[in-house]
Amino acid sequence: MTGTSSTTVDIRPATPADRPTIERLWLMFRHDLSEFDTAAEPQLPNPDGTFRSERVDLAFGGGGEDWAPYLFVRGERPVGFAFVRGLSGPTRVLNSFFVVRGIRRGGVGRRAVAEVVARHPGDWEIAFQDANPGAVAFWRRVGEDLAPGEWSEERRPVPGRADLPPDVWISFRYGQALEG
Repeated sequence: MTGTSSTTVDIRPATPADRPTIERLWLMFRHDLSEFDTAAEPQLPNPDGTFRSERVDLAFGGGGEDWAPYLFVRGERPVGFAFVRGLSGPTRVLNSFFVVRGIRRGGVGRRAVAEVVARHPGDWEIAFQDANPGAVAFWRRVGEDLAPGEWSEERRPVPGRADLPPDVWISFRYGQALEG
């Protein structure tokens, strides 16, 4: 728990210069998720200590204009990131989202999601796993915050991975653009 005010965190589009910072945050993100891995073989780091990072590559240009990376900073300190995909299609997907443990449960995550979603109004989908109780509670709260009574939840098989339990997806429409 923390008393960190969400107003002290800046949520901004990430630049190519931010990539090394996000790559380091990515390691923390993948480490956190490895606790909830439900595959027969756990997701362990590569021999060099990294985790698979194709989403980072896609967010920083490999996905073209269809992706947008965001960085969350408190002062000069990085505290999280988000990757959005599907910008050229009918539905945006919050592909990856992370807030460092030291400032979780202080409103930063909910504010960051709201700001990122508001930059790309329209239909949205966000996936998470039932095995992660913190994510389950967080994303349901986000759905209700952003689309009160107008969001849905469903379970979908992970493509090409019959060995994994289905992902949980929330869907909602957000129509207000962020000003400024």
